Amino acid sequence: MGRSGLICVFLLAVCCCSRRAAGVPGEAEQPEPELVEVEVGHTALLKCGLSHAQGNLSHVDWFSVHKEKRTLIFRVRQGQGQSEPGEYHNRLSLQDKGTALALTGITPHDDRIFTCQGRRRAQEHRIRLRVYKAPEEPSIQVNTLGISVNSEEPVEVATCVGRNGYPVPQVTWYKNGQSLKEEKNRVHIQSSQTEESSGLFTLRSVLQAQVSKEDKDAQFYCELSYRLPSGNHMKESKEVTVPVFCEYRPFTVGLGPASFYLPGTEAILGLRTVPFAYTDPAERVWLEVEPEGMLKEGDRVEIRCLADGNPQPHFSIIKQNLNTREMEEERTDDNGVLVLDPAQKEHSGRYECQGLDLETTTSLQSDQQELVVNYVSDVRVSPAAPESQEGSSLTLNCEAESNQDLQFQWLREKTGKLLAKGQMLQLHKLKREEGGGYRCLASVPSVPGLNRSQLVNVAVFGPPWMALREKKMWVKENSVLNLSCEASGHPRPSIVWSVHGAASEQDQEPQSVLSVLNVLVTPELLETGAECVASNSLGRNTTIIFLELGKGRVLQRGWGPAHVGLILLPPLTPIHFMSSTPDSNRTTNLSTSTVSPPARANGTSTEKKLTEPESKGVVIVAVTVCVLVLALLGAVLYFFYKKGKLPCGRSGKQEITLPPSRKSEFVVEVKSDKLPEEMGLLQGSNGDKRAPGDQGEKYIDLRH
Repeated sequence: MGRSGLICVFLLAVCCCSRRAAGVPGEAEQPEPELVEVEVGHTALLKCGLSHAQGNLSHVDWFSVHKEKRTLIFRVRQGQGQSEPGEYHNRLSLQDKGTALALTGITPHDDRIFTCQGRRRAQEHRIRLRVYKAPEEPSIQVNTLGISVNSEEPVEVATCVGRNGYPVPQVTWYKNGQSLKEEKNRVHIQSSQTEESSGLFTLRSVLQAQVSKEDKDAQFYCELSYRLPSGNHMKESKEVTVPVFCEYRPFTVGLGPASFYLPGTEAILGLRTVPFAYTDPAERVWLEVEPEGMLKEGDRVEIRCLADGNPQPHFSIIKQNLNTREMEEERTDDNGVLVLDPAQKEHSGRYECQGLDLETTTSLQSDQQELVVNYVSDVRVSPAAPESQEGSSLTLNCEAESNQDLQFQWLREKTGKLLAKGQMLQLHKLKREEGGGYRCLASVPSVPGLNRSQLVNVAVFGPPWMALREKKMWVKENSVLNLSCEASGHPRPSIVWSVHGAASEQDQEPQSVLSVLNVLVTPELLETGAECVASNSLGRNTTIIFLELGKGRVLQRGWGPAHVGLILLPPLTPIHFMSSTPDSNRTTNLSTSTVSPPARANGTSTEKKLTEPESKGVVIVAVTVCVLVLALLGAVLYFFYKKGKLPCGRSGKQEITLPPSRKSEFVVEVKSDKLPEEMGLLQGSNGDKRAPGDQGEKYIDLRH
């Protein structure tokens, strides 16, 4: 290399160093992201490490980075946050005056990098979110077929399963407290993992090993090691023992007088080969109960016997009779397992296993084991049927039986609200609405899920109370419908109807009844309506049901230069008739008044007469005739006025004086017999509202 080449290399090296020292964008290495650790189901707080200057925090974008894909998930503008659509929608919120982002409901899928970026792209802070979840208690399944000491290959000893952990935990196998390592042709550990749809992992590890006769009492177990934000943790399975036996080995016996032979001469000497088994007689029998821990009524409990010999002896499970103190044999299934499903308190007692070796006729017996089924029973409330006057006080007491210490709670049946803790519930100044169900819950804090409850109904004396004083129903004539009426009170009220029909009653609550009446809608029923009367020994109350025909039709009849719109509306609704000339821009508007909601009953006896609804046919005929007569009269008057036949004023003709804006209008006013409060305000198509002094008149407006 010449001098010029050396000079070029030197200048290139200087240039690269200068660029790195000057901090050329893209050349410097990115700093390590901030580490945030959180458990599944908790909330992660992601703090943005940008400068706390007002300009930096008022404009921030948050991104998630997964598989090198950058996705916008949250925006901050002027201190206000907005979540972007996607997997993080409704899970993000601003915290600490906009300097941090809270991510709720953490799942394993959130294990990734998050970044917050200021207004300038160079301002970026990276956060590495690590998610953890402790696995469930490991379960271990031993090879129940056993292992031969003559096996030349490692054979499956046991399988360990750890479910729902994140990330995948580490497994370690132990034999008699000593960890096992991979050893060629001696110990082999094969592990696999399965990812669930939730993102959690299930670990399955199989231990394979060669065993010897001395391993018949060896204790094997597995250990799961995992990490949480609080540090490293571990969980151990229970210890198991694997059956160890010797295989059948052939040996040769002679059928003739010869007592010995040379190998390979069996056929010549008339010998045959028969199998011979090396047995391993059982030396110890024990009892195993699943599940472990404290048992409660309703659990499924399995009791089985195990032994250390091969083949396994014949087992029987016996229980001590609490009355006679004698041991009695229990009935087991085909596998020799005693199943208690569901477990009851009567199943508590002392159990033991007895094993009989059929080869040696040796009898073995296990140690007695106490089985305790925790229970709560006989929950009772006194008084059993409480009654009280309105305004007085009432005390309820709750008792129960259990083999453990009890905790009492009182709940409102309708709402589930906790009212009090303890055996006593005191109700002061009772109101009618405080009647109904109260539940006493007796539970055992030391045994999760063990509880029993008792419901009691409190009756408050009073006359019938009805939800509605009156209500209105829109019906069709000659149709069949159901009328319902509900009342409550103590004593329990009875309900009668003012009209005939098929009535049925249903008990809603101990002091509440619902009556349903099936009736045919007739003209007589439309006129009279229906009255529901509830009564007991303390009073009576009434609900009135008004029946109205459904909405009517709009009829139009043309006559002369004007047309008249006839509007049929239900009773108690004001009716307007508007007429306009053909060149007018106004169109007929229809408007109906709203019916005020039914008044609620106040719990006292109520009497109210039914108003008789007007007949729709009479209204149609009467209004039609009036319109035609008035229109004819208006036309005649208009004709004579144009011909000058009307003697008006001092000169024989007098013009009807009207305001300039209504110069060519003629108004005929028809007084209505409706009360002002029964008439609604209707608005015309031109937006004019009726004057406050208008008392509900009907108008026919003829314009020319």
